[in-house]
Parts: sequence; C-alpha cells; structure tokens
Amino acid sequence: MKPLVPAVAASFAALLSACSALPPSPVAGWDPNDPSAPAPHGRYVSVTAGMADYRPVEPKPWLEQNKAVTSKPMEGM
Repeated sequence: MKPLVPAVAASFAALLSACSALPPSPVAGWDPNDPSAPAPHGRYVSVTAGMADYRPVEPKPWLEQNKAVTSKPMEGM
C-alpha cells in the first residue's frame, strides 16, 4: 500500500500543474497584439512583375537546335 502513495501524489501533482496558467512568453521587439505598434507600410507589387513571356512561337529547324546543344568535337581524334 505504501508504494501506491508516491504514485498517487505524483499523479495529483501532474494534474494540478495542468490547471496553472502559462507564464508570459518573452517578446522580442514590438508586441504583435498591440494595435498601436509601428508597422511598415504595404507597397503595391504587381503579381506579373518579372514574368517571362511564354506565348507560342513557330518551331525552329531541328538541325540548328541540335547543333546548338551538342558538344564540340575534340581535336586530334
């Protein structure tokens, strides 16, 4: 019966600690919940700024395309 007492006491302490309030968390800088805190002004940036044009184009001759990507022939072989 005596070994049961520390287990019950530990269980009661764990349950009791769950009912306590959390300590305040440290805040670095301005508090995000403060409506008077300074914030940078938003600026407008277009969603298409810097976008590349991917419109369909006529296909190029395949022989020229292949020559542009092949390795150069080694000299002496």
